[in-house]
Amino acid sequence: MVLQSFPDKINIYFYNLRFITYSCTTTCGTLLSITHLYKIFNFLDISNENIENAICIFYIVKEAPMISGAAYVVKALQEEQVDILFNYPGAATIDIMDELYKQDKVKVILPRHEQALAHAADGYARSTGKVGVCMVTSGPGATNLVTGIATAYADSVPLVCITGQVDLGLMGNDAFQEVDTVGIVRNICKYAVTVRDRKELGRILKEAFYIARTGRPGPVVVDVPKNIQKAMGSDEYPTEVNIRGYKPNTTVHVGQVKKACSIISKAKRPLFLLGGGVSISGANDLMMKLVEKTGIPAVTTLMGKGAIDSRHPLYLGNIGIHGGYAPNVALTDCDVMISIGTRFNDRITGKLSTFAQNCKIIHIDVDAASISKNIKVDIPIVADAKLAIEKLLEYIEPHDLGEWPAQLQQLKAERPVTQAGEEGLTPQIVIDYINNHYARPIVATDVGQNQLWTTQFLEIKGQHQMLTSGGLGTMGYGFPAALGAQIGNPDKRVFAICGDGGVQMNIQEFATAMHYRLPVMLIILNNGFLGNVRQWQQLFYDKRYACTNLLMDESSIVTRDMIDNDEFEYVPNFVQLAEAYGAKAMRITKVEDIEKGFQLADTFKDGPTLLEFIIPTELNVLPMVPAGKSLSDMLLKDKK
Repeated sequence: MVLQSFPDKINIYFYNLRFITYSCTTTCGTLLSITHLYKIFNFLDISNENIENAICIFYIVKEAPMISGAAYVVKALQEEQVDILFNYPGAATIDIMDELYKQDKVKVILPRHEQALAHAADGYARSTGKVGVCMVTSGPGATNLVTGIATAYADSVPLVCITGQVDLGLMGNDAFQEVDTVGIVRNICKYAVTVRDRKELGRILKEAFYIARTGRPGPVVVDVPKNIQKAMGSDEYPTEVNIRGYKPNTTVHVGQVKKACSIISKAKRPLFLLGGGVSISGANDLMMKLVEKTGIPAVTTLMGKGAIDSRHPLYLGNIGIHGGYAPNVALTDCDVMISIGTRFNDRITGKLSTFAQNCKIIHIDVDAASISKNIKVDIPIVADAKLAIEKLLEYIEPHDLGEWPAQLQQLKAERPVTQAGEEGLTPQIVIDYINNHYARPIVATDVGQNQLWTTQFLEIKGQHQMLTSGGLGTMGYGFPAALGAQIGNPDKRVFAICGDGGVQMNIQEFATAMHYRLPVMLIILNNGFLGNVRQWQQLFYDKRYACTNLLMDESSIVTRDMIDNDEFEYVPNFVQLAEAYGAKAMRITKVEDIEKGFQLADTFKDGPTLLEFIIPTELNVLPMVPAGKSLSDMLLKDKK
């Protein structure tokens, strides 16, 4: 008989068995013996000769252990080699948290706010090259994650964000803490999906990690309803991914590379323009070899800082609206531009109609949608930066560039980006101390003048060394990103360089830093204002400082005399605030006290140290290209 060839027990999954009422109390996945099958068939008056046909209405699979969806999420994290999960709890994820409690392979970090949690996962991902993973509850937990997701998407950072959700049956009914998470985030991430069937959970999670890390990396959001977390199912995790319509390019078109090499060989004033894609692909060392083989000078975008060693003689500096004089002139005067891993956004190009008018452009980017989107290019190469650079090294031949490199190096020497003419304490002096006393630190910045000064003055010697929100420009990013980087790199010295405005957006993360004993050094450049906006108000709005003054006296600004006479009043008192959390802190107003502050931080290993540097309000970031102007229209000195 047919049934005699089956094992003693088999897994039976019922699919729309409308005529079976006897088994209504038997749930999906219950093990049924052959005896139970006979009882069901006899109850339905199915004759023995038709039993074989009746069996066909069941999906019979190999027996496997059954686990809850919550346990399966944890298993998936382990299968994907996740060692750190940034999590803020809630009712919609409590079952997953309970399963996390039962294991020790995935360490759970509890930041104090979901936005900070996302930035911490971001900093962890950027500094380690791994996928950052975070989890929050439904409703406000998910919405608080949005800024972090958008930040990661703008800068191509691989994240997997797991959000709790109300039961499927409650969705659309205005349930407690219900929002349409997928609808909210679908335009600021690579992929977003709500799991609607326990059987699909494994495939979706496997695809989430694959999508996040491949092609142009980015965040993926997986929304897991409460009942999916409770539903039982197989514990088998997929080993392969096959996503229809998603095939990341893993090759290089050799013909296009040869065309590019041909154009470069005829160039008299070639220039490498390097973006964040170089570091994302791990091509920093190869890029250095390419620069040295060809002798072609290089400039970087803000996100590209570190694509090659910033001390290399062929490196000119950063370009764009706050780029250096020599880099911007080089970009304006070059006859062939080899752009690798850039998107040509407005902060790079200045006025689009005047950008790179007299040069041929070779554009290498893993994302085909980025090519010729803003600037029409001559030779497009859709490829991962590392693969493309390898091919360029194979086919390119160096040629005589005449005086071009030397001219640019001389221009850089004659027009350096410097604050040497300023009196007293300056951001450059602070950052130079880091350059001279710490080998290959990780530096996370916030957004504003602090970010731009760090980009100008920080010497970067390799990959994953500078973390910043370049695309979205997210204030509040720096400190939590530094915490994530410290967690991922426990043996490295990690700094957060922030302004007095942005740091307050996630200042609560001092609790996280103390809780996990993270020795991050938080540097606050305090000028009493929201400095970047204030700079525009000073230069273009006749010093009408509307809504940018953070001082107790809103009619004043921070001057050298105020600093020297210790008349600086600010709320909060950052030193006392840090000490309230148990951290070490020091306010520094004089150059001679800088070393004392850094020594304080170096001797405290059980938590963060805050160093507050008081600087004048009207110290500006220069050069600067005014809005709507060309890169050649640089403002080199303050307007009086």
